[in-house]
Amino acid sequence: MSETLTLQLQALATDTGFDILSINAGVAKGHGFTFNASVLMDSLPMWDNLPCFLDHDYTGTQSVRHLAGALHNPIWNDKEAGIQAILIPGGPGAKDLQALRLAARSDPAIMEAVGFSAHLFIVQENGIVKRITRVSSVDCVVDPARGGKFLASFHSQEGDPIMKKKVIRNGKEVEVEETEVLATDQLVSNPAANTVDNTDAETAALLQVQAAQKLANSKAHTAAESLRQVRLASCRDLLKVSLQASNLPGPSAARVETRFAAQLDKGEPYEPADLETSIQEEQALFSELTAAGAIQGPGRITNMHTSNDQLEAAVSDLFGVPRDKRLESVKPAHLTGIRELYLMLTGDYDLHGGYYGERIQLATTADFTGLVKNALNKIVAQQWEILGLAGYSWWEKITKVEHFTSLNDITGILIGTVGTLPSVAEGAEYTELAIGDSPETASFTKYGGYIPLTLELIDRDEVRKLKAYASELGSAARRKISALVAAIFTVNAGIGPTMADGGALFNNTAVTSLTGHANLLVAALGTDYVSWNAISLAVYNQPMLIKQAAGYYGTGPKMAVEPRFILVPRALKIQADTLFQTRWAQELPSAPVLGGPTWGGRVEVVTVPEWTSATNYAAVIDPAIAPAIIVGERFGLKPEIFTAGNDLAPAVFMNDEHRIKVRMFNAVLVQDFRPLHKTNV
Repeated sequence: MSETLTLQLQALATDTGFDILSINAGVAKGHGFTFNASVLMDSLPMWDNLPCFLDHDYTGTQSVRHLAGALHNPIWNDKEAGIQAILIPGGPGAKDLQALRLAARSDPAIMEAVGFSAHLFIVQENGIVKRITRVSSVDCVVDPARGGKFLASFHSQEGDPIMKKKVIRNGKEVEVEETEVLATDQLVSNPAANTVDNTDAETAALLQVQAAQKLANSKAHTAAESLRQVRLASCRDLLKVSLQASNLPGPSAARVETRFAAQLDKGEPYEPADLETSIQEEQALFSELTAAGAIQGPGRITNMHTSNDQLEAAVSDLFGVPRDKRLESVKPAHLTGIRELYLMLTGDYDLHGGYYGERIQLATTADFTGLVKNALNKIVAQQWEILGLAGYSWWEKITKVEHFTSLNDITGILIGTVGTLPSVAEGAEYTELAIGDSPETASFTKYGGYIPLTLELIDRDEVRKLKAYASELGSAARRKISALVAAIFTVNAGIGPTMADGGALFNNTAVTSLTGHANLLVAALGTDYVSWNAISLAVYNQPMLIKQAAGYYGTGPKMAVEPRFILVPRALKIQADTLFQTRWAQELPSAPVLGGPTWGGRVEVVTVPEWTSATNYAAVIDPAIAPAIIVGERFGLKPEIFTAGNDLAPAVFMNDEHRIKVRMFNAVLVQDFRPLHKTNV
């Protein structure tokens, strides 16, 4: 005969929890992405210490109210071809999670419907997942996308036997583990015994409950700490997202953040309701202070622009120049011309040359001359780039551009002046190295002028003429630097400026003398490499300048660098292109001497627009290796445009004109003759 006893037992989660399958290989239902086993294995470390919520949240913000536990110790399950982890129930949803698990174990239909789904981020190609970049949570859901499900029961301590009981559940006798006995279950006594002592059974049941409680208490601290950390992380995320959506002003949001962040820093999670109440109180306070009504939800006001922005965009459109990036979305009223802009911002309808603020109805701090100046600066920059593409950027290839912080004279610096390091005997003193220095200097020169923006030009609406002024300034500045660099090779009948050592930049005197540079030849370019080989050899053999003193001239080791560029007038361009273009583009009509076509593609042809000689040419080493010519700038290479005043400036009244000034400071220095070679035919 058997008897049944009703026991007040509750399922208790331990710090080792129960096993679940988080995800396995296959196609994700509803998404069409295929997860391979290798990709899942690579992501294994990402699945540790993840929160588990009841159901996904598709708004982008999970609530701690749905927290049901945390995942730990992920491992690879070969049988399931997926990632297995231990789920420790905890949080507001822990009881519901345990109830779902027990229901799933007792009802195959529920086991089939309920499982686990990961909230993760991937990199995919043609539907194949290449990499998992982040996993946010693994949530208990209905109809999971990719294989997540319940696996084993609650874990026992290592080496402990798994104790099972027979109970009557829903009118049926079933066998379950001790930790899964519920308060509503009836325990079935051992049918092998003919009689059961109710007292002994009750005592045994009590001891069983006490043992389970003792085991749970011994492990509660670890489980609680794990869940507390998960709650803290969730609370920090909730605080950040809630403040972003609150639309509170900076000081109010900072006050709320300080309060709750301090609580979290102490390791104390807060209740979401407390955060919501605090935000609502700050919103109400801000509404009362500003008298602007209640704050309406998380909406944001974007793409707001001031009247100054509208004007700046309209002026850019009027002059046909690109707007600043921040003004790309502005939709201003179109200006009919510069006359409308002038009258709008000065009120000078009678063209007296003054400012009449009482006539201006537009609320703006924009200045007429300043707006025009900004537009003209953009035109100058545009024309600078256009002329560079047209061939006037040639000098940028053979020079080194340097920025200087003052208008003091600039001094040259020589590269490669220490040819070799002498040996030092043990215990001996180091000897002084003979360091070369360039005595060359150059001074900054100021170039500029002003554009008269007259009232007559304004009244005639001559925007096209004003744009042409600025375009000419951009061209003139680019051409000016081009001419300064080109003149280095043509002044003094083609031998260049006189250097500090007393010799011309280009001469054929031996470098063993003070003024010798050995960088001038007279042979024509020709149709083969004879002349170029002679030039290249001369450049290659140039000595490093150890010291500009008697006994040191020309004693340094070879520089041993080939020229990278050939500078030619337009008349020699086709001949030079034929010699130096890549061999697979066009073969020479006849094999050149000295071993055939060896320079094709190794020398770049550079055309100098200012050169008038049809036969002279030059060679230059790459300035990245040995810079010979320095182009110095003080406030930038491009010219700057300034306004000489505002609408009340004296010139406006005295001369009926707004003066727009253009200026640039530049210096061109030849600091070293060795990387340069000239041929005057």
